[in-house]
Amino acid sequence: MTERVVLAYSGGLDTSVCIGWIAEETGAEVVAVAVDVGQGGEDLDVIRKRALACGAVEAEVADAKEEFADEYCLPAIKANGLYMDRYPLVSALSRPTIVKHLVAAARKHGAGTVAHGCTGKGNDQVRFEAGIASLAPDLTCIAPVRDYAMTRDKAIAFCEEKGLPIATSKKSPYSIDQNVFGRAVETGFLEDIWNAPIEDVYEYTENPATPRDADEVVITFEHGAPVAIDGKPVTVLQAIQQLNERAGAQGVGRIDMVEDRLVGIKSREIYESPGGIALIAAHQELENVTVERELARYKRQVEQRWTELVYDGLWFSPLKRALDGFINEANEQVSGDIRMTLHGGRAVVTGRKSDRSLYDFNLATYDSGDTFDQSMSKGFIELFGMSSKIAAKRDLAQ
Repeated sequence: MTERVVLAYSGGLDTSVCIGWIAEETGAEVVAVAVDVGQGGEDLDVIRKRALACGAVEAEVADAKEEFADEYCLPAIKANGLYMDRYPLVSALSRPTIVKHLVAAARKHGAGTVAHGCTGKGNDQVRFEAGIASLAPDLTCIAPVRDYAMTRDKAIAFCEEKGLPIATSKKSPYSIDQNVFGRAVETGFLEDIWNAPIEDVYEYTENPATPRDADEVVITFEHGAPVAIDGKPVTVLQAIQQLNERAGAQGVGRIDMVEDRLVGIKSREIYESPGGIALIAAHQELENVTVERELARYKRQVEQRWTELVYDGLWFSPLKRALDGFINEANEQVSGDIRMTLHGGRAVVTGRKSDRSLYDFNLATYDSGDTFDQSMSKGFIELFGMSSKIAAKRDLAQ
């Protein structure tokens, strides 16, 4: 029986060329798998037919938008997942979604190898291969761009030689990855970190400097999950999509950063995540209202480690799985409404309301009706500072 290779297929030049390239290099049949995580662009059936036209023996397409939102974006919202306190894990979240479908296809079609189109410089090669190793340790992985030095020039030449049905002339100056949770842009003139991004870099967001009326929105959460926008019930996917539109129209969610890649280099990235940034900001503020102090302090430590694991491609790791349990427990009381003003590139919280609130007006007020017994504070401070006071006396006596 001829060996089969399952290929993560996007429909673009590189992965289209990979179909024939893999067949020639390995003698294997190629099964193309395209996964829709809300990246937009071409119809899935068009992509499926192109894969077959490029030589795939089978081509599968999967509409995974709801799965991506519920099983990958929602945990990131609950974890306030911001890598280096800024990046909402746009690409890192989509990779394990795709990996699950690749592994399922490998099992279905009896393939022993999974292929992807990543380079040897980026994080995505790790995310794909570490994820596949966790779900199916018996499968092997190949990456033609990395393993066979498949440069773009070689890919174009191969495409033209074989007469593959894909355009090769137009090339974007940027490398772009996008899904419903956001968009990542790199390369081109952006590789000079002194160069400011220009407006044509952006697609999900409008220029925040353009004068426009502000947009006020109320987001309702239950147990850390967004369930309504302005009182109208939504799925997680709908919440992201609606806030992509509304926050994006206000220029919310633009990020320009130099980040620490897993492979050890620093990389300049431009991100857009209007819905993601708005939802995380709202969720963080609702946690401030509903999560007890010591739990909140510890959760912030867990969030950082969780985010690093996801960024590094360890979505299916034992530690990530264990931290999920903690984060879900910490979100049990995170229910209520957050009012935000979207304007000028910012999502600003202006109101909070929750039946699970720990905010006690009578304890917090400085006006009449104050129930906080201030006389207890003097003794509290004496006990709280006692160990430092004792140590200071000792040190000063030396």
